[in-house]
Amino acid sequence: MARTAVWAQRGKTNHHAGLVAEAIVAREYARRGMEIGQQRWRGSAGEIDLVARDGEAIVFIEVKKSRSFERAADRVSRRQIARIYDTASEYLASEPRGMDTEARFDVALVNEAGEIEILENAFMMM
Repeated sequence: MARTAVWAQRGKTNHHAGLVAEAIVAREYARRGMEIGQQRWRGSAGEIDLVARDGEAIVFIEVKKSRSFERAADRVSRRQIARIYDTASEYLASEPRGMDTEARFDVALVNEAGEIEILENAFMMM
């Protein structure tokens, strides 16, 4: 198989694995009593994997899947955090209280066994 075809197949596999990881995480948040309002919400700055409501608060959730929790956590970069902030600001602008809306940023790590580790308030809005 040509190198490009191998990379294309890996990309498809990773994409589908990411969708499965997001579904697993969405079910966990729902089990905890939170409503998943959006999946893969797209703004002009980028995409947020999941947006949930925890009472009056908005929870922005970045899902990272890898072989281990450590490897998944390593995939969250400063650049990505900045993009998530920008996208979340755009999302909050549509809320009735705007930027005064209570919000938090969680990172949900999924390992190869499908286990989840949720890091609540993984980073704060600047």
